[in-house]
Amino acid sequence: MLRAGKRTLGNCPDCADLACGGRPNMKTPGPCTCPAPCHGWAAATTDPTVLTGPAWAPAWREARAVAYHPGAAGVTVLDLDSAAAIAWARATMPPTRTVPTTRGEHWIYRGVMRSSNHVRPDVDIKSLMQYARWLGPGTGTTAPLPDAVRALVDRDEEATPPPIRAGVASSSPGRGWSRSVAHGCRHTERYVRTGLARGITKILDHQESGAGSQTFGVARFLAAQHTHCPGPCGLDAIAHELIGAAVSVGVPPDYAARAVANGFTTAGIAA
Repeated sequence: MLRAGKRTLGNCPDCADLACGGRPNMKTPGPCTCPAPCHGWAAATTDPTVLTGPAWAPAWREARAVAYHPGAAGVTVLDLDSAAAIAWARATMPPTRTVPTTRGEHWIYRGVMRSSNHVRPDVDIKSLMQYARWLGPGTGTTAPLPDAVRALVDRDEEATPPPIRAGVASSSPGRGWSRSVAHGCRHTERYVRTGLARGITKILDHQESGAGSQTFGVARFLAAQHTHCPGPCGLDAIAHELIGAAVSVGVPPDYAARAVANGFTTAGIAA
């Protein structure tokens, strides 16, 4: 749930008004461990016991909007904030389920990807590790996530050179895999991104149980594709996305990181 201004709620002494140093903005990854909903998308839940429990009661009285975590729901939201953005989407994107917003529309696609803001004027992408306002079910049939939406983030990455860490080009946390961190990979960019997207979908399919084991399996499979590459292949960025997907469905961060590291090691690649 959100307070006025679409800001997340901080309902414990350690987290109110960003007192925890930015945890509501997910500078520190992992699921929310506080009893009240103060950590943005990580606090998202469908558990009626939690939603109607005493810890959430004060938040409901303060809330001005309800939000959800699109990635955990298996969808991606193309957030269009102007008439021009809507016209662009109608001309370039396949039709899908549409939800009116105060400034434009949410176009909802079936499938997940990393989130990115300002991919073009008045257009944001909300999926993994992001929240979006719940404004109703919308109308239309939810279409599969098209490559054209993924390409918006690819283009954004290409325009922003990654930082240099210890003399090696690498993606910054949360930006995900890109060719710039994998210039020694023998695979095409489309091949790697398709495999990663399918792996993340498999992890997100385990909402109730088994996500940790699935994360290990996906990490092992993806790493095995790179055993004969000269390298580097950007596996640290792939690991970051797999861990984020696992955490989004409730896997503890340390467990998710171990599952990915063990998967890489089993495939013959050191994490």
